[in-house]
Amino acid sequence: ASTDLDDWLESQDEITKKWAKQHQFEGKANQFFVLPDAGGIPGKVFAGIGKKASVKSLGALAHRLPKQSYFLSNAADEDTYVLALGWGMGTYRYNVYRTKEKDKETTAKLYLDPTFKNINDELEAVNLSRDLINTPAGDMLPHNFELAVRKVCKQFEIDLNVTTGEELLEAGFRTIHAVGRASVSAPRLLDFSWGNADASKVTLIGKGVCFDSGGLDLKTAAGMLDMKKDMGGAAIALGLAQLIMARQLNIRLRVLLPAVENAVSANAYHPRDVIHTYKGTTVEVGNTDAEGRLILCDAITLATEEDPELIIDFATLTGAARVALGPDLPAMYCNRDEIADEILESSQTVEELVWRLPLFKSYRSMLDSKVADLSSTSSTPLGGSITAALFLEHFVNDTPWVHFDLMASNNRMRPAHPEGGEGSVLRTLFHYLHSRFGG
Repeated sequence: ASTDLDDWLESQDEITKKWAKQHQFEGKANQFFVLPDAGGIPGKVFAGIGKKASVKSLGALAHRLPKQSYFLSNAADEDTYVLALGWGMGTYRYNVYRTKEKDKETTAKLYLDPTFKNINDELEAVNLSRDLINTPAGDMLPHNFELAVRKVCKQFEIDLNVTTGEELLEAGFRTIHAVGRASVSAPRLLDFSWGNADASKVTLIGKGVCFDSGGLDLKTAAGMLDMKKDMGGAAIALGLAQLIMARQLNIRLRVLLPAVENAVSANAYHPRDVIHTYKGTTVEVGNTDAEGRLILCDAITLATEEDPELIIDFATLTGAARVALGPDLPAMYCNRDEIADEILESSQTVEELVWRLPLFKSYRSMLDSKVADLSSTSSTPLGGSITAALFLEHFVNDTPWVHFDLMASNNRMRPAHPEGGEGSVLRTLFHYLHSRFGG
């Protein structure tokens, strides 16, 4: 209940008071007790939300309560949305391949008044990202990912432009081609737009490395184990795009999703190769396992040609960001302080925290190359997330730009955040864009 515990207890009948005492109910988040009816069947559930309503307050209840249907009551309207959203986020399970569970109800259900239908838009967007990230790489190679993007485009009746295989070379997207050419599933750049052509232009870009073996700079077996999630940036960008379109934000949206598999074969790209980027800058490959920045740089250059008001990219880019901030806190880089401050405020509002790291200009020299204009990797292993962001910044020109270096996955179960793929920062960015541009 979203009321003071003592006042609430005082207003209850004696049976409820006794049950609350018996269960040592203190109103903490995800704490609850079930009050049976006269027939001994669960009749009411009393749940605590902590000091204030949060997505985490009920985020673990759906898997702990009896698998029945519930209605939310005794919560203020402003609390109902966030409580129900947390419940919904916590119900997610990826059981597509568990044949005995696929069609079974695995959680309790919460029913809401139709006025809260916007919750479904958010849940569908977050869960789209989660589903794509959780899908095994064998079923989510670049051609499979293209089908997922086509499904979203069909839903909103928009065209998808695809540049595939050798067409990438003809169009000048050599970095995307180089990284993905060793795969049996051809590399591709997926490009779609939506909205009023006269509205403010916002471009989303997502790193879509559908599996990352490391290339010729091969990862260890342990390092490769979770690399189906290396397309998490593209999955988040697509989920955010779906939410923007469903909620009809007042922007002209463009989405660029380079999709590749970083595989090993006779024609894989090599360490010390020099690639001519779409921008014209030559880049020396420092390590084939630093492939994400390569496929992003050509997409970023393409995005700048339209002179958008904002470019946002999402990428599972560096382990260095995880060393610095751990698994749950995405790193954010931004070349505009005002935009960064507003996004940080949005992250606080939706309880999806991010941390801004600096584009520290002194580190740019670490990307110098003796044979090309730029090296794709730093001359030192230190500050790896910053130098990766600085590499991308080279292709941004002066366009307002935000870069997220994130994990796109939960390595453990948390309230509202099940283990596995996660639509990290999706709700933060939607809140920011909605606040700025309206809809």
